[in-house]
Amino acid sequence: MSQSALISPPAPRHPVHGGIAHALLAFAKKNAVFLIALALAAVSMIFVHPDAAYLSYFDWSTLACLFSTLAVVGALGNIRFFTILAEKIVSLAGNLRTCVLCLTYITFLGSMLIANDMALLTFLPLSCFVLLSCKQEKYMALVFILQNAAANLGGMLTPFGNPQNLYLYGYFKIPTMRFLGVMAVPFFAAIFLITLFCLFLFPKTPLKVETPTASHLPRTRTALYLLLFLGVILAVFRLFPSYIAAAVVFVALLFLDRRALLKVDYPLLLTFVCFFLFAGNVARIPAFAHFFAQILSWNPLLVSLLSCQVISNVPTAILFSGFTSDWLPLLYGVNIGGVGTLVSSLASLITFRTYLTHNPGRARPYLAKFSLVNFSLLAVLFGVCSLLLLIL
Repeated sequence: MSQSALISPPAPRHPVHGGIAHALLAFAKKNAVFLIALALAAVSMIFVHPDAAYLSYFDWSTLACLFSTLAVVGALGNIRFFTILAEKIVSLAGNLRTCVLCLTYITFLGSMLIANDMALLTFLPLSCFVLLSCKQEKYMALVFILQNAAANLGGMLTPFGNPQNLYLYGYFKIPTMRFLGVMAVPFFAAIFLITLFCLFLFPKTPLKVETPTASHLPRTRTALYLLLFLGVILAVFRLFPSYIAAAVVFVALLFLDRRALLKVDYPLLLTFVCFFLFAGNVARIPAFAHFFAQILSWNPLLVSLLSCQVISNVPTAILFSGFTSDWLPLLYGVNIGGVGTLVSSLASLITFRTYLTHNPGRARPYLAKFSLVNFSLLAVLFGVCSLLLLIL
C-alpha cells in the first residue's frame, strides 16, 4: 500500500457545524452580559443551594412591566411608528446643527418612552441615513456618541425610561412624584450639557433632508398599540396591576403581531432573572453581605457609579439594592453611571456595534471621542448629584 494511501486527507469542515459555531459566537457577543449573569448565578448556587427562599428573590412586577414594555415597543416598531415620527421631525431641519439637535432630542424623548436601548435601535439607523444622504458621514461618530449619551441619560427622568429605574422604583416603592422630582435636575442638566456639545461641535452647514419613505401608519393598529402602551404606563405607575397588563399585552399581540412577541429581548429578561438569583444568594452569604454593606455606607453615589463602569448599571442596581436603604444616591449613581465606559450601559455597546457596522476599522478614533464626551458628562453630573444629595 502506498504512503499516500495511508495518509488520509483532512476531513472537510461540516457546514452545519460551522454555522452553529458562528451562531453561538454571535449570540455570545451580543449577549455577553446575560452570559456573565448566568455564570454568576450558577456559581452563587454552589454556595446557597436552591430552596423555597429563591422565590422571594424575584421582583415579578418589574419583570412583568419590562416584558410588556418591550413587547408593545416592538409592535410599534414593526409598523415604523417611531421612525416615521422621527423622519417628520428631522425633515424640518435646515442645517447640520439643527438636524443633530433634532436627532439628539428625539433620542432623549425616545429613551423616556421606550427605554434607552430601544431608542437607539430605532433612531441610530435614521441618523445614519440622514448623514449619508447629506454627505456628512464624517460626523457619524460624534452624532452616534451624543445620541448614545442622550439615550442613557434621557431615560433617567421616568420610572420606565430604563430597566434599572423600573427595578428601583418598584423595589423601594418610591412615590411617583418624588421620583420625578429628584430626577428632574440631573435630567435637565444632562440635556443642557449635551445641547452645548451639539452647539459647539457641529457647524450650521445647510442641509436638505428628505423623508426616505412614505409616511403612512395603519390607523387601527397604531391606535390599539398606543392604547396598550398607555396600559403599560399605568401599570408602571402602579395604577394598574402589572400581571394583568402583561397578560393583556401577550393576548393582544398574539392576535395582532406575533413577531413583536418573538422579538422581545428575552436575554435581557433572563439577565434580570440571573442577577436576581445572584443578588439574592450573595445577600445570604455573611462575608459578601458585610462587604457590600460596608462599601455602600462609605459613599453610595460614588461606589454605585464606579460599579457601573465595570459591571454595567442594571446589575449594579439589582446587586446593591439589597445592601442599602438609601435609595436616592443609588438611583443617581446607576443613572449617571450609564455614561463612562463602553460596558457601563448595554446601550453603549449597541451604539458601538452599529457604528463599526458602517465604519469598520474605525474603533480607536471612535473610542477616543466616546471617552472624552462620556467622562466629561460623568464628571459634571457627579458634581450635580453630589450637590443635590447635600441639599435634599
